[in-house]
Amino acid sequence: MKGHDGAALALRATLGPMLFAHGWNKVAGPGGLKGATGWFEALGLRPAGVHARMAAGTEMAAGMGMALGAAGPLPAAATVALMAVAARTDHRGKGFFVFKGGWEYVGVVGGASVALAALGNGRYSVDGLFGHRRSGAGPALFAAGLGVVSAAALLAACYRPAEKPNGTDE
Repeated sequence: MKGHDGAALALRATLGPMLFAHGWNKVAGPGGLKGATGWFEALGLRPAGVHARMAAGTEMAAGMGMALGAAGPLPAAATVALMAVAARTDHRGKGFFVFKGGWEYVGVVGGASVALAALGNGRYSVDGLFGHRRSGAGPALFAAGLGVVSAAALLAACYRPAEKPNGTDE
């Protein structure tokens, strides 16, 4: 196993199942879709039911694509979008550390996804099986750019948080 291919496999085997599990938890976890919908409603994403399903499906699809090493930088772009939306809606204003509700986790997952796009899926992947060897700055910039633009568009269209008593959104 070459170092590059092994690193890509290790990163995919770490990120992919973790993302899938987060999506699955929104569907079949203790609160199920009803709980996820309530959480998205509290975050200010409208319509909450659509966003709960969209987030769960995107996490599962991106996780599966990443784990299998399929579709080049698209699963990484989806992950960047998910993490950017989470950073803005759930983690904003809570500092860095995740144990205090901060953005540490979403930052690491988003950054690792961009790194995977730069590394490429490697030869031990579905993409490798079909000879698709996308790697370098182009796929990384594509994943980061598409993810951020997608998150910004979703937030502009659907993010309607309740105003705080002092009139700010912090």
